[in-house]
Formats: sequence, structure tokens, C-alpha cells
Amino acid sequence: QLHERGLKDVIVDPGFGFGKTLCQNYTIFHQLEVLHALECPLLVGVSRKSMVYKLLGQTPETALNGTTVLHTLALEKGAHILRVHDVRECKEVLKILNTLRENA
Repeated sequence: QLHERGLKDVIVDPGFGFGKTLCQNYTIFHQLEVLHALECPLLVGVSRKSMVYKLLGQTPETALNGTTVLHTLALEKGAHILRVHDVRECKEVLKILNTLRENA
């Protein structure tokens, strides 16, 4: 409906962490592919969020490894945009995934 009304720059953000339980966040993440039916770019913002550090019994400052895992999975599930705190580490994920895809 937004596209029909002339809005072109629509991005889908499932809003990880906003009023959701840990279980709800992971259920949404598990089903990210469903959001592609909206035919809009998909933004995933899980960087150092409570869904990472609470699950792992950590703090936001120590949640880089868990964040990187979720970034990798989000990209594999078709995320177009990642909201990140750790740019260098995310660029490394992209480089590895792109290399794997090129050599598949």
C-alpha cells in the first residue's frame, strides 16, 4: 500500500528488542525470510542488543562474538542492511560471505 501511494524508500525493520521477550526476538529472527514478501529492503539491528548479551550471560561490551554470529545469519537470511556498532568486524563478515558466494 505504501508503494501504491508513491512512497518509494520503505525499509522493513522488525525492531529487535523493542518490547519483545528474548524468545520473541529469536522467533522473529528465525522467520526473517517471511518479511521478504513485503518486497522492501530488510534492516536487521541486533548489534550488542540484550537478545545477544542476556542469552550469553554477558554485557553489551562483551557481546561482539554473539553479535557477529547473528549478523552472519541475518545476511544468509537475506538482510540488506545491518545496523552495527563494530564496523570493521562487520566488514570482515561481509568479505568472507561474499568470497564464499563468489566461489560457490
